[in-house]
Amino acid sequence: GGDYYDFHVGADGTLTAVIGDATGHGLRAGSVVTATKSLFNAFAGEADIPQILQQTSRALKKMNLRGLFMAMTMFRLKDNHLTIAAAGMPSALVYRAHSQTVEEISIRALPLGSIANFTYRQMELPLLPGDCVLLMSDGFPEMFNAENEMLGFEKAGELLAETAASTPQEIINRLIRISEDWAGMRPPDDDVTFVVLKIV
Repeated sequence: GGDYYDFHVGADGTLTAVIGDATGHGLRAGSVVTATKSLFNAFAGEADIPQILQQTSRALKKMNLRGLFMAMTMFRLKDNHLTIAAAGMPSALVYRAHSQTVEEISIRALPLGSIANFTYRQMELPLLPGDCVLLMSDGFPEMFNAENEMLGFEKAGELLAETAASTPQEIINRLIRISEDWAGMRPPDDDVTFVVLKIV
């Protein structure tokens, strides 16, 4: 499919992770995912996340994939400090345990492969024990029910607030159940992918 996620752990324990969504479906989207995975493996250890995104975008552009792009969010966690950058993906959601509130981290930028020299930017934020980060592809908020109504991005924030005390897998399982209940018998129009990070 066209959704993608991956992880890299550095020698010092730094976690770098990505979630992405290629345009299109089937084999063509899978080709973009394969190329992106190779580029992530090559660049994940580099220090500057916006630079990694720009290098990846430049490489995908040179591949001449005929209008295929990769939306992506990349984050890095070291010593409970999160650095995050995005390229055309839905906002990240951060649950703050001390206030029991959910923050939306929105970083607007073009998908990878669209413009070779686009300047990406990052945000930095501290995380505390109990905090939880949710990233998703657009397949969840854009899921339709039998009445042709969209599930909506707001539902993800509500569910994160309700389930943040659970394990990451339990949070994902709940999101899947809610989306399946919403869609009913209607087959999904797109892939659905989640990455959940929890500070313990």
